[in-house]
Amino acid sequence: MELTKRKQNILASIVNGYIRTGGPVGSKSIAEAAGASPATVRNEMAELTEMGLLEQPHTSAGRIPSEKGLREYVDNLMPEEPLSDEERITLDAMLAKSAFDPERLPGGAARTLASATRYMAVATAPSGASAQIKAVQFVQTSRRTAMLILISSAGTMKTKVFHCDFDLSSEIMRIFFRVLNERVVGRNVSEINRAFIQSLAVSFNDLAILMSPALLALLETAQETVKTEVHVSGQMNLLFYPELGPGGARRVMDFIERQDAVTGLLAGRPGRVQIHIGQENGHNALAAVSVVSTRYSINGTDAGAVAVIGPTRMRYAHTAAQTAYIAERVGEMLTRVQREE
Repeated sequence: MELTKRKQNILASIVNGYIRTGGPVGSKSIAEAAGASPATVRNEMAELTEMGLLEQPHTSAGRIPSEKGLREYVDNLMPEEPLSDEERITLDAMLAKSAFDPERLPGGAARTLASATRYMAVATAPSGASAQIKAVQFVQTSRRTAMLILISSAGTMKTKVFHCDFDLSSEIMRIFFRVLNERVVGRNVSEINRAFIQSLAVSFNDLAILMSPALLALLETAQETVKTEVHVSGQMNLLFYPELGPGGARRVMDFIERQDAVTGLLAGRPGRVQIHIGQENGHNALAAVSVVSTRYSINGTDAGAVAVIGPTRMRYAHTAAQTAYIAERVGEMLTRVQREE
């Protein structure tokens, strides 16, 4: 059965009505927009149902789009909805609060997207798994404590406060800085494991005891750098969509707490918005939601992702535009911060 132009118009009208109301759409409500009589629209709706593009929740009810129908709409019928200048200014203002702090920016991106879309939003921080160490810095915080700061080429900056059993001095702080920067700058962060730290300590000979607290702090910051941090915001927004129900929203929230599952869900190529609908997400917990995601780059290198999770009656075009814009701005901001270091 052919998907004629009229069928496409009717399908698009039903999808738009379903997105707007969350309920079935009847023939009378779309007849005028479709340029046909209600009887003709009903016949077309019946054929669209046979094609698997529409579903009829109740015998006397109208139709709602199936996942297949939503996919057809997203792939072939959905108009672009570019952001207005006013929307861009608003999003930039929301992001500006964390624009110059690479540690806070992914969380700020998630909060901005959740607020703008009224869905749940997720952002991953740049992973340091393949990054190199750019610098190791030290700040003395008290007589016997100091903070180690590990800066990576992925734009991450991890800190660890450590305690010494001896009084620190400016000379000792200079030794920490000089020795560690000589030995680890330029190495992949993933190389800084327990075995490497132990071999480094042995090579220090008489300095080993002095360097021990700083070495342990280096190990812990390297381990934190390699991890992919997931920032989530807007979980409560899902409770406002009755089709999900408390149980459906809870399953989504529980899924998002699994870091490995989230990072797999957000795989893809930078600059390309991906839309997965219901069962396409590949997880039962996400069967009632859609995920709009894209990845961002730092200095042209894939670094992390931002995503929106909401009901399948999502405003796909607008949400995709918002997600793409936030990802682009996060990448630009992190690139600028990295170049200024």
